[in-house]
Parts: sequence; structure tokens; C-alpha cells
Amino acid sequence: MQTKQQTLGGVISFSGKGLHTGVIVNMTVNPSAENTGIVFRRIDLEGQPSVPALCEYVTDTSRGTTIEKGEAKVSTIEHIVSALWTMGVDNALIDIDGPEAPIMDGSAREYVQRIEEVGITTQNAERKYYEVTEKQVYTIPDKGVAIIIYPDDEFTVSVHVDYNSKVIGNQYATLDMFNEYKEKIAPCRTFVFLHDLEPLLKMNLIKGGDLDNAIVVVENPVSDEQLEHLKKVFNKTDIRVTGGYLNNLQLRSSNELACHKLLDLLGDFALLGMRIKGRVWASRPGHYANTEFMKQLLTTIRRDGEKPAFKYNPSKPALLDVNDICKLLPHRYPFLMVDKVFHLDEVSIGAIKNITANEPQFTGHFPQEPVMPGVLLVEALAQAGGIIVLNSVENPKDYSTYFLRIDNVRFKRKVVPGDTVQLEAHIIEPVRRGIASILGKVFVGGQLACEATLMAQIVKNK
Repeated sequence: MQTKQQTLGGVISFSGKGLHTGVIVNMTVNPSAENTGIVFRRIDLEGQPSVPALCEYVTDTSRGTTIEKGEAKVSTIEHIVSALWTMGVDNALIDIDGPEAPIMDGSAREYVQRIEEVGITTQNAERKYYEVTEKQVYTIPDKGVAIIIYPDDEFTVSVHVDYNSKVIGNQYATLDMFNEYKEKIAPCRTFVFLHDLEPLLKMNLIKGGDLDNAIVVVENPVSDEQLEHLKKVFNKTDIRVTGGYLNNLQLRSSNELACHKLLDLLGDFALLGMRIKGRVWASRPGHYANTEFMKQLLTTIRRDGEKPAFKYNPSKPALLDVNDICKLLPHRYPFLMVDKVFHLDEVSIGAIKNITANEPQFTGHFPQEPVMPGVLLVEALAQAGGIIVLNSVENPKDYSTYFLRIDNVRFKRKVVPGDTVQLEAHIIEPVRRGIASILGKVFVGGQLACEATLMAQIVKNK
């Protein structure tokens, strides 16, 4: 499994009609920096506003996925996002001069071909993964929609579609390995039932739809009058029904419709903004269900982010006691804020600070109601992060760490004498030129008390 983030090896461009607007759109996909994700930029609007391809920005899912932030709005993003994400692209800036991504031939085939032409470049930052730890379910019972995700070491998907259609029947599609996507999933086109066409036209949708970019499923006999009407709709002189499909004489696979639903699901699941380790089973998935499920997972992730990542067992010996810590950190009384370390690796730490009423800050903060100052909690996180970094250098006593920035500080509860504080710090970007970026969290009794993003510089002492 690829563990590093990736971007495109070059620029790729596309031009075509929007499925619903019918407007010719030009779209250029650019390589992008680490940790930026996939972002759409409306270059046709003043100020070139942008919107990240994330589920919290989804505003509409009628016949496609639409994202919107401020003035930036882009529709039908699922095919290009599906291709980028599944082919391994984590970061890309997509410049687009219209409100909707081009539909191309209704599949992701051309997107994949162009991605392969320019290749993919591996970046230094680690990929972010959401590891499913328990079964999670999303359902719309009256529509027969169900999406279930189970814990697994890899990401796999199984899709089942059954529309009570005598033409389609029951169809299944699976994706076990991402290298299957190019041949098995990407070429599969979008589809619509003939009886849904008129309502969509009345809703002012599918202006760019035609028989070259969509499969039209015909369930019932079609009269000569209907055929004449369809000739006008699609501006074609020859319209006929063949094998239950309108003018589509040959499907690209026997389960093309299920495969296209899987293609869409992959694009919508990418809007979580991180890779998933889990096994997905989906029945009759659609853009609304897919994106709502991602919002549900995002809520779970944020909730889990307020729980300790490491379990502290006070009966076990310390990995580093206070004497070991003093060999790494220059801090001493009354400013040493880490008592012991119980977890330590190259990028993370779990440490303990015991709060006692004897500490000097409580003389004035506050005599009648002692509360641990928030700045000292942040300092404790910085010292924990400093242990990670200084543990990796020779002669750590020759170095000190200094704050450069403190961002996104949030306090959730008071910390008072008698509390056992669990400190967790994670290096979120590779250390470059002595600069370390750290995500720190303070827990008391398993509950989040404080969190902050810190940037510090490691400097050699004079």
C-alpha cells in the first residue's frame, strides 16, 4: 500500500459539454503541493474563488455531485475526482472555466488515459488514512439503499444494483485492487431510464446529455410518436431501441451499470478527504447516500479525534522517566511540564503530566480556584513534541526548540490540581530545515481538554 501522498507528474487538460448545463467547459488539472487535497478553482469568476472537493461542501446531489464554497460552485465532479483519487492522486488543483465538469463520454476512461500519460509523482508527506474500527451503516429503507463499511486492512468495494428492471436485472460490481480500475471501472458510462428523461428535461437538466455520453435504458415499448420526439431531443435522425437500450448497440461490460455506480461511489467517497481502510458493501448507492455517508464518517472521525490515540497504563514502567526526559529537554523547575513518557516513536508521543497544588503557578492562578493556565498546557504539548524531535538527533543537549507559531488552539475543559494529564503530540509534516509541525492534544480522564497545532524550530545552542 502506498503510504506517501502523490500528485500528477504534469498538467492535463480537457474540454467538453457539461451534462446538465450543456455548456462547453475547459478544465485543466494541475499538480499541487502536499496536504492541499483536490481543489476546484473557478477561473472564470472574479478573484478565481476555489472550493475543496470535500463532503462538507456538497450542496446538491440531484443527478450528480455539486460542491460549493462562497462564489465557487462546481457540479458533476464525481468522474474526474473518482479517476484522480483511485489512480492514486491525493493533491491536484483543477482550474475550470464553467460551473460543471465536462461529461466526456459519460465515463472516466479519458481522465484515466491522460493521468497515465503524465504519470504520478510521489511526495514526502504521509497519506492520511481513516481506519474503520467498527461496522458502520447508512440506509434509506424506503428506497432500498444501504451502505455498510466493515473493518479491514485494505479498501475494497462491492456494489449491488436492482431497480426491478427486466432489462438490467440484478447487477454486481467489485473493486478489490486499485489497478483494476482502469480496465474494469473507468470505461463504464452513466445511465438513465427513458421514463426519467422527461422529468429531467422539465427540471432543466441534462442539456448536454446525448446518446454518445449516456446509456438510456428502455423498460417499456416505445411508440413511433415517442421516437420522433426523441429524435428532436437528441437531434438525431436515427433513434431506435436495441436490446432494451436506446441506440447503444453494445455495452462495454455485462455489468456496466453496476460498475458505473461503483465509479460514482469512489468519486463521492474521495470527498472524505482521506484514504479509507475498510470493506464497503453498497446496495443501490447514489450521490445523496454516498455523500451523506461520508458526512457520517467525518462526524465519527471528529468524535474519535477527541479520544486518546494511546492507552496509558500507570502500572507499566515509564518508557522515559523524568531523568531520561531531562537528557532530552533543557527545561528544569519550575518549567518542566512532562513527568514521564509511555509511548514514543518517530512521529508521535504519549506522555504524562501530573498536576499538583504545590506548583508555583497556582499561587496566583487562582488562589481560591486553582486552574492550570492554558498557556502552560500548550507549553506542555510543545515539550512533548520537542522530545520526539530531539530524540532523533545526536547530542540533544546541544539543541533547543523554539515556538514559531501556534494555531487552532481550542480549550474544552478546565485542568485542575489532582488531574493526570495525558499529552499526545504527532508530527504532521516531515521535519525540514529544522522546522517541525506538530498536532498536540491534552486529555484528562480520556476527555479532550485542549488541542493546538504548533510550529517550532530546532536550533543548535551557542
